[in-house]
Amino acid sequence: MRIGHLEAFGPVCPACRLRGDGEQSIVLEAIYAERDGHVLQGMLRCPNLACQREFPILDGIPLLLAQIRDQISGQVLGLMMREDLHPDLESLVGDCCGPGSEFDTVRRHLSHYAVDHWGEYDPDPWEGSGAIARLGALAYDLAPPLPGGLAIDLGCSVGRNSFELAAATGGLVVGLDLNLSMLRLAGQVLRSGRVSYPRRRVGVAFDRRDHAVPVPQAEQVDFWACDAAALPFRDGGLQTITSFNLIDCLPDPFAHLQSLGRVLAPEGLTLLATPYDWAPSATTIQGWIGGHSQRGEDRGDPVERMRRLLQPEVTGLRLQAERPRVPWEVRSYSRSRTLYEAHLLAARACAPDAPAP
Repeated sequence: MRIGHLEAFGPVCPACRLRGDGEQSIVLEAIYAERDGHVLQGMLRCPNLACQREFPILDGIPLLLAQIRDQISGQVLGLMMREDLHPDLESLVGDCCGPGSEFDTVRRHLSHYAVDHWGEYDPDPWEGSGAIARLGALAYDLAPPLPGGLAIDLGCSVGRNSFELAAATGGLVVGLDLNLSMLRLAGQVLRSGRVSYPRRRVGVAFDRRDHAVPVPQAEQVDFWACDAAALPFRDGGLQTITSFNLIDCLPDPFAHLQSLGRVLAPEGLTLLATPYDWAPSATTIQGWIGGHSQRGEDRGDPVERMRRLLQPEVTGLRLQAERPRVPWEVRSYSRSRTLYEAHLLAARACAPDAPAP
């Protein structure tokens, strides 16, 4: 964690906000380990006497989570996973744990997203690698000019778009995610300019990949563990938000859109992308944006439904531009690729009580 980012963004306690106790500023209470301007281990605390919630900084990642106990206990393996094992030993552990184990799940996620974000720089790249950067480039051309100032990259995964966003806006950026193993990898890239991850070949066979990657504007970027449903930011304090391929992974997509309108400054910009690939395990059907209720006004069409949601009186956001079908290719292993078509949108935040145009 960079202290400068903590001071600039001034995060508030997500637990106090959920309880309706107002916006209590989080303070840095202790630094246990620091290197090259990064706090690697430390403790943050809510100063509210009725709360006093502690938020640890682990491997450079502050965990600003209202349900901190549940998140840590549920992701202990990803948080503490070793990275110094010889590939043969890592392979043996994977064979012993077997498919579907927590160890296998963590490695699959790291492989999937690291290829998507950084695979094009691998000396042995897979075709289709680096798809997130191509999606971002289209997004940044959708609604120029991009605001300067503070920006967040929601669902940042292993970090590629956070660096691209910093280069596009010229301001400070925080990449946010709930997956601690992916945030650790993003932090590794930030501090070293290298990515090291297990790339899935087939089954439980993985190859350890380790190579340099470019990190433009690295001094402007930081990574935090935060919940998109409980953003720890003051109302109207952000200028730009990206939310790529995240909204269909959330329990309440509509509340997510409302939260974007709340934390953005008036005329602040949000860039959204989603293929509307709803999974009942993540979002109940009542929360889907389209894909059901085909007897209604939208006939189940997610694109038309999203357009109607991005209105000032509904979410505090005003649709500015869109591209309904943007190719986004995902590689899960050497013999599998999936081609999605994402809906790419740009919307501006409206001033409170602003009339619809």
